[in-house]
Amino acid sequence: MTTMQRQRDGSEETFDSRDPATDDVVGTYPVHTTEDVAESVERARRAADWWSALGYQQRAERLRLWKGIVTRRLDQLCEIVHAETGKPHSDAQLEITLAIEHLAWAAKNAKKILGAHRRPAGNLMANQAASVEHHPLGVVGVIGPWNYPVYTPLGSITYALAAGNAVVFKPSEFTPGVGKWLVDTFAEAVPEYPVLQLVTGYGDTGAALTRSGVDKIAFTGSTETGKKIMATAAENLTPVVIEAGGKDAMLVDADADLEAAADATVWGACSNAGQTCIGVERVYVHERVYDDFVSRVVDKSNGVRGGSDSDAEYGPMTMRSQLDVIRGHISDALARGGRAVVGGRDAVQEREVQPTVLVDVPEDSAAVQEETFGPTVTIARVPDMDEGVRRANNSRYGLGSTVFAKRRGMELARRLRTGQTAINAPLSFAGIASLPFGGVGDSGFGRIHGPEGLREFSRPKAIARQRFPMPVALTSFARSEKTDTLLAKFITILHGNR
Repeated sequence: MTTMQRQRDGSEETFDSRDPATDDVVGTYPVHTTEDVAESVERARRAADWWSALGYQQRAERLRLWKGIVTRRLDQLCEIVHAETGKPHSDAQLEITLAIEHLAWAAKNAKKILGAHRRPAGNLMANQAASVEHHPLGVVGVIGPWNYPVYTPLGSITYALAAGNAVVFKPSEFTPGVGKWLVDTFAEAVPEYPVLQLVTGYGDTGAALTRSGVDKIAFTGSTETGKKIMATAAENLTPVVIEAGGKDAMLVDADADLEAAADATVWGACSNAGQTCIGVERVYVHERVYDDFVSRVVDKSNGVRGGSDSDAEYGPMTMRSQLDVIRGHISDALARGGRAVVGGRDAVQEREVQPTVLVDVPEDSAAVQEETFGPTVTIARVPDMDEGVRRANNSRYGLGSTVFAKRRGMELARRLRTGQTAINAPLSFAGIASLPFGGVGDSGFGRIHGPEGLREFSRPKAIARQRFPMPVALTSFARSEKTDTLLAKFITILHGNR
Protein backbone atom coordinates (compact mmCIF):
# COMPACT_ATOMS: atom_id res chain seq x y z
CA MET A 1 0.00 0.00 0.00
CA THR A 2 1.25 3.51 -0.79
CA THR A 3 0.23 7.07 -0.05
CA MET A 4 1.38 10.27 -1.72
CA GLN A 5 2.12 13.58 -0.11
CA ARG A 6 3.83 16.88 -0.91
CA GLN A 7 6.53 18.31 1.31
CA ARG A 8 5.52 21.42 3.25
CA ASP A 9 7.81 23.68 1.22
CA GLY A 10 6.27 22.30 -1.97
CA SER A 11 9.69 21.35 -3.35
CA GLU A 12 9.32 17.63 -3.76
CA GLU A 13 6.53 15.17 -4.06
CA THR A 14 6.96 11.99 -2.03
CA PHE A 15 5.08 8.80 -1.33
CA ASP A 16 5.03 6.34 1.54
CA SER A 17 5.59 2.62 1.33
CA ARG A 18 3.42 0.82 3.89
CA ASP A 19 3.33 -2.59 5.49
CA PRO A 20 0.27 -4.33 3.98
CA ALA A 21 -0.39 -6.14 7.26
CA THR A 22 -0.49 -3.05 9.46
CA ASP A 23 -0.49 0.02 7.18
CA ASP A 24 2.55 1.27 9.09
CA VAL A 25 4.87 3.48 7.05
CA VAL A 26 8.11 1.62 6.32
CA GLY A 27 9.72 4.24 4.10
CA THR A 28 9.22 7.52 2.25
CA TYR A 29 10.55 8.04 -1.28
CA PRO A 30 10.59 10.77 -3.92
CA VAL A 31 8.26 10.82 -6.90
CA HIS A 32 10.87 11.34 -9.59
CA THR A 33 9.89 13.66 -12.40
CA THR A 34 10.58 13.48 -16.12
CA GLU A 35 13.58 15.77 -15.56
CA ASP A 36 14.89 13.57 -12.75
CA VAL A 37 14.64 10.49 -14.97
CA ALA A 38 16.39 12.25 -17.84
CA GLU A 39 19.27 13.20 -15.56
CA SER A 40 19.58 9.59 -14.36
CA VAL A 41 19.68 8.30 -17.92
CA GLU A 42 22.33 10.85 -18.84
CA ARG A 43 24.48 9.74 -15.90
CA ALA A 44 23.91 6.16 -16.97
CA ARG A 45 25.23 6.94 -20.46
CA ARG A 46 28.60 7.95 -19.03
CA ALA A 47 28.59 5.00 -16.64
CA ALA A 48 27.79 2.59 -19.46
CA ASP A 49 30.91 3.59 -21.39
CA TRP A 50 33.09 2.84 -18.38
CA TRP A 51 31.28 -0.38 -17.42
CA SER A 52 31.39 -1.76 -20.96
CA ALA A 53 35.11 -0.98 -21.25
CA LEU A 54 35.87 -3.08 -18.16
CA GLY A 55 35.34 -6.25 -20.17
CA TYR A 56 33.69 -9.51 -19.16
CA GLN A 57 36.21 -10.61 -16.56
CA GLN A 58 36.24 -7.41 -14.53
CA ARG A 59 32.47 -7.07 -14.74
CA ALA A 60 32.13 -10.64 -13.52
CA GLU A 61 34.39 -9.88 -10.56
CA ARG A 62 32.25 -6.88 -9.59
CA LEU A 63 29.05 -8.89 -9.94
CA ARG A 64 30.53 -11.60 -7.73
CA LEU A 65 31.32 -8.95 -5.13
CA TRP A 66 27.71 -7.82 -5.23
CA LYS A 67 26.53 -11.43 -5.00
CA GLY A 68 28.59 -11.84 -1.84
CA ILE A 69 27.12 -8.72 -0.26
CA VAL A 70 23.56 -9.81 -1.02
CA THR A 71 24.21 -13.31 0.31
CA ARG A 72 25.83 -12.16 3.55
CA ARG A 73 23.01 -9.69 4.21
CA LEU A 74 20.25 -12.08 3.23
CA ASP A 75 18.35 -11.61 6.50
CA GLN A 76 18.39 -7.85 6.11
CA LEU A 77 16.91 -8.01 2.62
CA CYS A 78 14.35 -10.60 3.74
CA GLU A 79 13.12 -8.17 6.37
CA ILE A 80 12.62 -5.39 3.83
CA VAL A 81 10.79 -7.72 1.44
CA HIS A 82 8.59 -8.91 4.32
CA ALA A 83 7.83 -5.36 5.44
CA GLU A 84 6.83 -4.13 1.99
CA THR A 85 5.03 -7.19 0.59
CA GLY A 86 3.80 -9.00 3.70
CA LYS A 87 5.21 -12.35 2.57
CA PRO A 88 6.78 -14.56 5.26
CA HIS A 89 10.54 -14.49 5.75
CA SER A 90 10.86 -18.02 4.42
CA ASP A 91 9.19 -17.05 1.14
CA ALA A 92 11.38 -13.95 0.88
CA GLN A 93 14.46 -16.08 1.46
CA LEU A 94 13.46 -18.52 -1.28
CA GLU A 95 12.92 -15.67 -3.72
CA ILE A 96 16.27 -14.05 -2.92
CA THR A 97 18.09 -17.38 -3.08
CA LEU A 98 16.86 -17.94 -6.64
CA ALA A 99 17.91 -14.40 -7.56
CA ILE A 100 21.43 -15.03 -6.22
CA GLU A 101 21.65 -18.18 -8.33
CA HIS A 102 20.77 -16.20 -11.46
CA LEU A 103 23.25 -13.47 -10.57
CA ALA A 104 26.02 -16.05 -10.26
CA TRP A 105 25.11 -17.69 -13.57
CA ALA A 106 24.97 -14.44 -15.54
CA ALA A 107 28.35 -13.30 -14.22
CA LYS A 108 29.97 -16.63 -15.00
CA ASN A 109 28.56 -17.21 -18.47
CA ALA A 110 28.36 -13.78 -20.11
CA LYS A 111 31.71 -14.06 -21.90
CA LYS A 112 31.02 -17.58 -23.12
CA ILE A 113 27.63 -16.63 -24.53
CA LEU A 114 28.31 -13.11 -25.81
CA GLY A 115 31.98 -13.25 -26.79
CA ALA A 116 33.19 -13.72 -30.37
CA HIS A 117 32.16 -16.95 -32.09
CA ARG A 118 33.35 -18.14 -35.47
CA ARG A 119 30.81 -18.86 -38.20
CA PRO A 120 31.36 -20.80 -41.42
CA ALA A 121 31.87 -18.47 -44.40
CA GLY A 122 30.59 -20.94 -47.00
CA ASN A 123 32.09 -22.05 -50.30
CA LEU A 124 31.27 -18.86 -52.18
CA MET A 125 33.07 -16.70 -49.60
CA ALA A 126 35.77 -19.17 -48.61
CA ASN A 127 38.40 -16.43 -48.46
CA GLN A 128 36.58 -14.75 -45.57
CA ALA A 129 36.80 -15.33 -41.82
CA ALA A 130 33.32 -14.85 -40.33
CA SER A 131 32.49 -14.16 -36.69
CA VAL A 132 29.69 -12.86 -34.50
CA GLU A 133 30.04 -11.09 -31.19
CA HIS A 134 27.52 -9.34 -28.97
CA HIS A 135 27.90 -5.72 -27.83
CA PRO A 136 26.03 -3.97 -25.01
CA LEU A 137 22.98 -1.92 -25.92
CA GLY A 138 24.02 0.97 -23.67
CA VAL A 139 21.40 1.91 -21.07
CA VAL A 140 18.55 -0.43 -20.14
CA GLY A 141 15.46 0.71 -18.25
CA VAL A 142 13.95 -1.92 -15.96
CA ILE A 143 10.42 -1.52 -14.59
CA GLY A 144 9.88 -4.10 -11.87
CA PRO A 145 6.88 -5.64 -10.11
CA TRP A 146 5.93 -5.84 -6.44
CA ASN A 147 5.06 -9.53 -6.10
CA TYR A 148 8.67 -10.77 -6.43
CA PRO A 149 10.59 -7.52 -5.98
CA VAL A 150 14.04 -9.15 -5.92
CA TYR A 151 13.88 -12.23 -8.14
CA THR A 152 11.91 -10.77 -11.04
CA PRO A 153 13.67 -7.43 -11.69
CA LEU A 154 17.09 -8.99 -11.10
CA GLY A 155 16.23 -11.43 -13.90
CA SER A 156 16.61 -8.41 -16.18
CA ILE A 157 19.05 -6.27 -14.20
CA THR A 158 21.77 -8.87 -13.62
CA TYR A 159 21.70 -10.13 -17.20
CA ALA A 160 21.77 -6.58 -18.56
CA LEU A 161 24.70 -5.70 -16.30
CA ALA A 162 26.60 -8.87 -17.20
CA ALA A 163 26.16 -7.99 -20.88
CA GLY A 164 27.85 -4.62 -20.25
CA ASN A 165 24.91 -2.23 -19.94
CA ALA A 166 24.13 0.40 -17.34
CA VAL A 167 20.66 0.11 -15.81
CA VAL A 168 18.09 2.60 -14.53
CA PHE A 169 15.68 0.70 -12.30
CA LYS A 170 12.14 1.80 -11.47
CA PRO A 171 10.72 -0.58 -8.85
CA SER A 172 7.03 -0.85 -8.07
CA GLU A 173 5.66 1.91 -5.88
CA PHE A 174 4.76 -0.86 -3.42
CA THR A 175 8.38 -2.01 -3.00
CA PRO A 176 10.70 1.00 -3.40
CA GLY A 177 12.68 0.02 -0.30
CA VAL A 178 13.70 -3.28 -1.88
CA GLY A 179 14.82 -1.43 -4.99
CA LYS A 180 16.84 1.07 -2.99
CA TRP A 181 18.55 -1.70 -1.03
CA LEU A 182 19.59 -3.47 -4.23
CA VAL A 183 20.94 -0.28 -5.82
CA ASP A 184 22.77 0.78 -2.66
CA THR A 185 24.49 -2.59 -2.20
CA PHE A 186 25.50 -2.66 -5.86
CA ALA A 187 27.15 0.74 -5.36
CA GLU A 188 29.28 -0.83 -2.63
CA ALA A 189 30.65 -3.31 -5.16
CA VAL A 190 30.86 -0.72 -7.97
CA PRO A 191 31.48 2.70 -6.38
CA GLU A 192 33.17 4.39 -9.33
CA TYR A 193 30.17 5.18 -11.54
CA PRO A 194 26.36 4.98 -11.19
CA VAL A 195 26.08 1.83 -13.27
CA LEU A 196 22.84 0.84 -11.52
CA GLN A 197 20.53 3.72 -10.55
CA LEU A 198 17.13 3.99 -8.89
CA VAL A 199 14.13 6.11 -9.83
CA THR A 200 10.94 5.87 -7.78
CA GLY A 201 7.37 6.92 -8.25
CA TYR A 202 4.15 5.88 -9.93
CA GLY A 203 3.11 5.21 -13.51
CA ASP A 204 4.23 8.62 -14.72
CA THR A 205 7.79 7.87 -13.61
CA GLY A 206 7.73 4.59 -15.49
CA ALA A 207 6.38 6.37 -18.58
CA ALA A 208 9.16 8.95 -18.30
CA LEU A 209 11.74 6.17 -18.20
CA THR A 210 10.16 4.57 -21.25
CA ARG A 211 10.31 7.88 -23.14
CA SER A 212 13.79 8.79 -21.92
CA GLY A 213 15.75 7.38 -24.85
CA VAL A 214 17.07 4.29 -23.09
CA ASP A 215 18.19 1.56 -25.45
CA LYS A 216 15.72 -1.04 -24.16
CA ILE A 217 12.90 -1.36 -21.66
CA ALA A 218 12.39 -4.54 -19.63
CA PHE A 219 8.95 -4.53 -18.06
CA THR A 220 7.20 -6.97 -15.74
CA GLY A 221 3.59 -6.38 -14.77
CA SER A 222 0.05 -6.64 -16.03
CA THR A 223 -0.80 -7.14 -19.69
CA GLU A 224 -2.73 -3.87 -19.77
CA THR A 225 0.23 -1.88 -18.45
CA GLY A 226 2.55 -3.78 -20.79
CA LYS A 227 0.51 -2.56 -23.77
CA LYS A 228 0.85 1.02 -22.54
CA ILE A 229 4.61 0.55 -22.15
CA MET A 230 4.85 -0.74 -25.72
CA ALA A 231 2.83 2.17 -27.10
CA THR A 232 5.01 4.68 -25.28
CA ALA A 233 8.24 2.94 -26.28
CA ALA A 234 7.12 2.98 -29.92
CA GLU A 235 7.38 6.78 -29.93
CA ASN A 236 11.18 6.39 -30.04
CA LEU A 237 11.30 2.87 -31.51
CA THR A 238 12.67 1.70 -28.17
CA PRO A 239 12.68 -2.12 -28.10
CA VAL A 240 10.97 -3.81 -25.18
CA VAL A 241 10.87 -7.16 -23.44
CA ILE A 242 7.50 -7.73 -21.79
CA GLU A 243 6.79 -10.27 -19.06
CA ALA A 244 3.08 -9.87 -18.41
CA GLY A 245 0.30 -11.85 -16.76
CA GLY A 246 -0.50 -15.53 -16.77
CA LYS A 247 -3.34 -17.96 -16.22
CA ASP A 248 -1.17 -21.01 -15.82
CA ALA A 249 -2.58 -24.50 -16.11
CA MET A 250 -1.58 -27.85 -14.67
CA LEU A 251 -2.33 -31.22 -16.29
CA VAL A 252 -2.74 -34.31 -14.11
CA ASP A 253 -2.73 -37.58 -16.07
CA ALA A 254 -4.14 -40.90 -14.89
CA ASP A 255 -0.69 -42.26 -14.05
CA ALA A 256 0.47 -39.19 -12.09
CA ASP A 257 1.78 -39.21 -8.55
CA LEU A 258 -1.41 -37.74 -7.09
CA GLU A 259 0.07 -36.90 -3.71
CA ALA A 260 2.86 -34.88 -5.33
CA ALA A 261 0.45 -33.30 -7.82
CA ALA A 262 -1.95 -32.24 -5.06
CA ASP A 263 0.87 -30.76 -3.01
CA ALA A 264 2.14 -28.86 -6.07
CA THR A 265 -1.36 -27.55 -6.77
CA VAL A 266 -1.83 -26.14 -3.29
CA TRP A 267 1.64 -24.64 -3.15
CA GLY A 268 1.47 -23.31 -6.72
CA ALA A 269 -1.93 -21.73 -6.07
CA CYS A 270 -1.37 -20.33 -2.57
CA SER A 271 2.32 -19.51 -2.17
CA ASN A 272 2.91 -15.75 -1.99
CA ALA A 273 -0.86 -15.44 -1.44
CA GLY A 274 -1.33 -16.54 -5.05
CA GLN A 275 0.40 -13.40 -6.28
CA THR A 276 2.53 -15.34 -8.73
CA CYS A 277 2.35 -14.88 -12.49
CA ILE A 278 3.47 -18.50 -12.99
CA GLY A 279 1.35 -19.86 -10.13
CA VAL A 280 -1.15 -22.67 -10.66
CA GLU A 281 -4.59 -21.18 -11.37
CA ARG A 282 -6.25 -23.98 -13.41
CA VAL A 283 -5.95 -27.77 -13.14
CA TYR A 284 -7.22 -30.31 -15.67
CA VAL A 285 -7.40 -33.83 -14.25
CA HIS A 286 -7.98 -37.17 -15.97
CA GLU A 287 -11.44 -38.42 -15.04
CA ARG A 288 -10.08 -41.72 -13.72
CA VAL A 289 -8.23 -39.97 -10.87
CA TYR A 290 -10.30 -36.79 -10.55
CA ASP A 291 -12.17 -37.61 -7.34
CA ASP A 292 -9.06 -38.89 -5.56
CA PHE A 293 -7.07 -35.85 -6.66
CA VAL A 294 -9.71 -33.34 -5.53
CA SER A 295 -9.94 -35.06 -2.15
CA ARG A 296 -6.18 -34.74 -1.67
CA VAL A 297 -6.20 -31.06 -2.68
CA VAL A 298 -9.03 -30.36 -0.23
CA ASP A 299 -7.17 -32.05 2.62
CA LYS A 300 -3.97 -30.16 1.92
CA SER A 301 -5.72 -26.80 1.40
CA ASN A 302 -7.50 -27.09 4.72
CA GLY A 303 -4.10 -27.20 6.39
CA VAL A 304 -2.94 -23.92 4.82
CA ARG A 305 -3.75 -20.46 6.18
CA GLY A 306 -2.98 -16.93 5.13
CA GLY A 307 -2.29 -14.26 7.71
CA SER A 308 0.21 -11.86 9.25
CA ASP A 309 1.27 -13.99 12.21
CA SER A 310 4.34 -16.22 12.30
CA ASP A 311 2.29 -19.42 11.93
CA ALA A 312 0.64 -18.38 8.66
CA GLU A 313 1.86 -20.14 5.50
CA TYR A 314 1.48 -16.98 3.41
CA GLY A 315 0.83 -13.31 4.01
CA PRO A 316 -1.80 -10.67 3.22
CA MET A 317 -2.54 -9.31 -0.22
CA THR A 318 0.13 -6.75 -1.02
CA MET A 319 -2.14 -4.68 -3.24
CA ARG A 320 -5.47 -4.11 -1.48
CA SER A 321 -7.39 -3.54 -4.71
CA GLN A 322 -6.72 -7.15 -5.72
CA LEU A 323 -9.22 -8.27 -3.06
CA ASP A 324 -12.08 -7.00 -5.25
CA VAL A 325 -10.76 -8.92 -8.27
CA ILE A 326 -10.52 -12.17 -6.32
CA ARG A 327 -13.96 -11.69 -4.76
CA GLY A 328 -15.43 -11.01 -8.20
CA HIS A 329 -13.91 -14.14 -9.75
CA ILE A 330 -15.14 -16.37 -6.91
CA SER A 331 -18.63 -14.86 -6.99
CA ASP A 332 -18.89 -15.21 -10.78
CA ALA A 333 -17.80 -18.85 -10.63
CA LEU A 334 -20.36 -19.70 -7.93
CA ALA A 335 -23.15 -17.78 -9.65
CA ARG A 336 -22.58 -19.79 -12.81
CA GLY A 337 -22.83 -23.19 -11.20
CA GLY A 338 -19.36 -23.69 -9.75
CA ARG A 339 -18.83 -25.06 -6.26
CA ALA A 340 -16.29 -24.09 -3.62
CA VAL A 341 -15.00 -27.28 -1.98
CA VAL A 342 -12.60 -25.13 0.04
CA GLY A 343 -13.12 -21.47 0.89
CA GLY A 344 -15.52 -19.39 -1.17
CA ARG A 345 -16.81 -15.82 -0.89
CA ASP A 346 -16.08 -15.65 2.82
CA ALA A 347 -12.44 -16.54 2.15
CA VAL A 348 -11.88 -12.94 1.02
CA GLN A 349 -11.19 -11.07 4.26
CA GLU A 350 -10.10 -7.55 5.13
CA ARG A 351 -6.45 -8.10 4.26
CA GLU A 352 -5.99 -11.80 3.53
CA VAL A 353 -7.63 -14.34 1.26
CA GLN A 354 -7.87 -17.89 2.54
CA PRO A 355 -7.33 -20.84 0.14
CA THR A 356 -10.23 -21.40 -2.24
CA VAL A 357 -10.68 -24.47 -4.44
CA LEU A 358 -13.41 -24.27 -7.10
CA VAL A 359 -14.86 -27.16 -9.15
CA ASP A 360 -17.48 -27.40 -11.90
CA VAL A 361 -16.62 -23.90 -13.07
CA PRO A 362 -17.61 -23.04 -16.68
CA GLU A 363 -14.62 -22.64 -18.98
CA ASP A 364 -15.71 -19.19 -20.12
CA SER A 365 -15.95 -17.77 -16.59
CA ALA A 366 -13.61 -15.09 -15.29
CA ALA A 367 -12.15 -17.54 -12.76
CA VAL A 368 -10.88 -19.68 -15.66
CA GLN A 369 -10.09 -17.08 -18.31
CA GLU A 370 -8.76 -14.07 -16.38
CA GLU A 371 -5.73 -13.81 -14.10
CA THR A 372 -7.00 -13.98 -10.51
CA PHE A 373 -3.68 -13.36 -8.76
CA GLY A 374 -4.90 -14.77 -5.48
CA PRO A 375 -4.84 -18.07 -3.55
CA THR A 376 -7.55 -19.72 -5.64
CA VAL A 377 -7.58 -22.59 -8.12
CA THR A 378 -10.14 -24.19 -10.40
CA ILE A 379 -10.10 -27.96 -10.95
CA ALA A 380 -11.82 -29.52 -13.96
CA ARG A 381 -12.45 -33.14 -14.97
CA VAL A 382 -11.36 -34.14 -18.49
CA PRO A 383 -11.85 -37.46 -20.33
CA ASP A 384 -8.22 -37.56 -21.48
CA MET A 385 -5.11 -35.44 -21.67
CA ASP A 386 -5.81 -34.41 -25.26
CA GLU A 387 -8.84 -32.56 -23.96
CA GLY A 388 -6.72 -31.25 -21.09
CA VAL A 389 -4.20 -29.79 -23.53
CA ARG A 390 -6.97 -28.25 -25.61
CA ARG A 391 -8.50 -26.51 -22.59
CA ALA A 392 -5.14 -25.47 -21.17
CA ASN A 393 -4.24 -23.84 -24.49
CA ASN A 394 -7.63 -22.12 -24.76
CA SER A 395 -6.29 -18.97 -23.15
CA ARG A 396 -5.01 -15.62 -24.31
CA TYR A 397 -2.13 -16.12 -21.89
CA GLY A 398 0.85 -18.43 -22.30
CA LEU A 399 3.43 -18.01 -19.56
CA GLY A 400 4.09 -21.12 -17.45
CA SER A 401 2.52 -24.55 -17.08
CA THR A 402 2.92 -27.79 -15.17
CA VAL A 403 2.42 -31.45 -16.06
CA PHE A 404 2.13 -34.37 -13.69
CA ALA A 405 2.42 -37.59 -15.68
CA LYS A 406 4.76 -40.55 -15.96
CA ARG A 407 4.44 -41.95 -19.46
CA ARG A 408 3.44 -38.86 -21.44
CA GLY A 409 5.11 -36.06 -19.47
CA MET A 410 7.45 -34.76 -22.18
CA GLU A 411 4.88 -35.12 -24.94
CA LEU A 412 2.26 -33.13 -23.03
CA ALA A 413 4.78 -30.47 -22.02
CA ARG A 414 5.75 -29.88 -25.65
CA ARG A 415 2.12 -29.45 -26.69
CA LEU A 416 1.34 -26.73 -24.16
CA ARG A 417 1.41 -23.22 -25.65
CA THR A 418 3.52 -21.62 -22.96
CA GLY A 419 7.02 -20.24 -22.59
CA GLN A 420 8.02 -22.89 -20.05
CA THR A 421 6.67 -26.08 -18.49
CA ALA A 422 7.61 -28.00 -15.34
CA ILE A 423 7.11 -31.77 -15.25
CA ASN A 424 6.35 -33.53 -11.95
CA ALA A 425 7.48 -30.55 -9.84
CA PRO A 426 5.98 -27.09 -9.38
CA LEU A 427 7.56 -24.11 -11.19
CA SER A 428 10.99 -25.76 -11.28
CA PHE A 429 12.04 -23.91 -14.44
CA ALA A 430 12.17 -20.65 -12.46
CA GLY A 431 15.12 -21.91 -10.41
CA ILE A 432 17.24 -23.10 -13.36
CA ALA A 433 19.36 -20.14 -14.39
CA SER A 434 20.32 -21.60 -17.77
CA LEU A 435 16.69 -21.77 -18.94
CA PRO A 436 15.04 -18.80 -20.68
CA PHE A 437 11.92 -17.30 -19.13
CA GLY A 438 9.10 -15.52 -20.93
CA GLY A 439 5.68 -15.89 -22.44
CA VAL A 440 3.59 -15.93 -25.57
CA GLY A 441 0.29 -14.21 -26.37
CA ASP A 442 -0.91 -11.81 -23.70
CA SER A 443 1.87 -13.05 -21.41
CA GLY A 444 4.34 -11.00 -23.43
CA PHE A 445 7.43 -11.70 -25.48
CA GLY A 446 11.20 -11.68 -25.28
CA ARG A 447 13.21 -13.71 -22.79
CA ILE A 448 15.13 -13.16 -19.58
CA HIS A 449 17.46 -15.71 -17.92
CA GLY A 450 19.80 -18.13 -19.62
CA PRO A 451 21.75 -17.47 -22.82
CA GLU A 452 18.64 -15.95 -24.37
CA GLY A 453 18.43 -13.48 -21.49
CA LEU A 454 22.01 -12.34 -21.99
CA ARG A 455 21.43 -11.92 -25.74
CA GLU A 456 18.21 -9.99 -25.01
CA PHE A 457 20.32 -7.17 -23.58
CA SER A 458 22.94 -7.07 -26.32
CA ARG A 459 23.15 -6.55 -30.05
CA PRO A 460 24.80 -9.00 -32.42
CA LYS A 461 27.73 -7.68 -34.41
CA ALA A 462 28.70 -9.61 -37.55
CA ILE A 463 32.27 -9.26 -38.84
CA ALA A 464 33.67 -10.61 -42.11
CA ARG A 465 37.45 -10.37 -42.51
CA GLN A 466 39.14 -11.14 -45.81
CA ARG A 467 41.96 -13.61 -45.26
CA PHE A 468 43.25 -13.50 -48.83
CA PRO A 469 42.00 -12.00 -52.13
CA MET A 470 40.08 -14.23 -54.54
CA PRO A 471 41.50 -14.62 -58.03
CA VAL A 472 38.12 -13.50 -59.35
CA ALA A 473 36.61 -10.37 -57.80
CA LEU A 474 32.84 -10.68 -57.44
CA THR A 475 32.14 -7.42 -55.66
CA SER A 476 33.63 -5.03 -58.22
CA PHE A 477 32.51 -3.15 -61.32
CA ALA A 478 35.61 -4.64 -62.95
CA ARG A 479 33.84 -7.99 -62.96
CA SER A 480 33.89 -9.38 -66.51
CA GLU A 481 31.38 -11.39 -68.51
CA LYS A 482 33.68 -14.39 -68.15
CA THR A 483 33.53 -13.98 -64.37
CA ASP A 484 29.71 -14.01 -64.49
CA THR A 485 29.79 -17.20 -66.57
CA LEU A 486 32.15 -18.88 -64.11
CA LEU A 487 29.99 -17.78 -61.19
CA ALA A 488 26.86 -19.27 -62.80
CA LYS A 489 28.65 -22.58 -63.39
CA PHE A 490 30.03 -22.64 -59.87
CA ILE A 491 26.69 -22.00 -58.17
CA THR A 492 25.04 -24.62 -60.40
CA ILE A 493 27.61 -27.20 -59.37
CA LEU A 494 27.09 -26.31 -55.71
CA HIS A 495 23.31 -26.13 -55.60
CA GLY A 496 21.72 -26.98 -58.92
CA ASN A 497 21.49 -30.75 -58.54
CA ARG A 498 20.53 -30.99 -54.87
